[in-house]
Amino acid sequence: MDRIKYIGMDVHKATNVMVVLNGSGRVVTEAIIENKAAAILDFIKSQRGTLWVTLEEGTYAAWLYDLIRPHVAKLVVCNPRKNKLLLGSGSKGDVPDARKLAELLRSGLLTPVYHGENSVRTLKELAESHIALIADSTRVKNRIKAIFRGRGIDCDGGGVYRSEEREEWLSRLKGEGVRRRTERLLRQLEHLGCLCQEAERQMVEESRKHKAGRILRSIPGVGEVRTALILAFVITPHRFRTKRQFWT
Repeated sequence: MDRIKYIGMDVHKATNVMVVLNGSGRVVTEAIIENKAAAILDFIKSQRGTLWVTLEEGTYAAWLYDLIRPHVAKLVVCNPRKNKLLLGSGSKGDVPDARKLAELLRSGLLTPVYHGENSVRTLKELAESHIALIADSTRVKNRIKAIFRGRGIDCDGGGVYRSEEREEWLSRLKGEGVRRRTERLLRQLEHLGCLCQEAERQMVEESRKHKAGRILRSIPGVGEVRTALILAFVITPHRFRTKRQFWT
């Protein structure tokens, strides 16, 4: 265990704070380096022994995971919310935070956030785009209906969104400003619909490249879209300890 070095990374937009502990918990190195691939790899490669590294899940986590993982024995991307419960009160700051992360890694107290292999990264990006576009469409739909309901106009169902009924619905609104506002929202929704179809098509096409998709599509009720989403976000069922965790 003395040969293992535990590296805690406190990640920021421009810099990373790195604290290295040895097997007995003593600080070996502290450094502030640029948040750039070359600087990070130079620091990692300068360390001797078996390297374990940890950083918190965040904006840069996926990029850093792919960058660092091939060069270390173990990399743990951890949940910052759970870390707050473990860290409790104490000195706050970049260096203390990085040191605490290294100490938690050394103690085996960190809960990892799963990061899939590069083989599904493209599919995951496409799936996240698909989900985001659907969420955007839902928000626009809610805004459209809120306009009509706010004026006492019944708009249950999906007729209010249909292009062939657009003029009829707009004529029910009193006032040039609100009609233009609603028309713009309807055009926005129409454009989002096209983007949703494009995103779904690309996601499904990418999912067909994965052998596991054939098995998933054979399950009743699991179609092309659900198969793609399962492949993108579950990645592998073997990372779950029980079937209950997997189905959740």
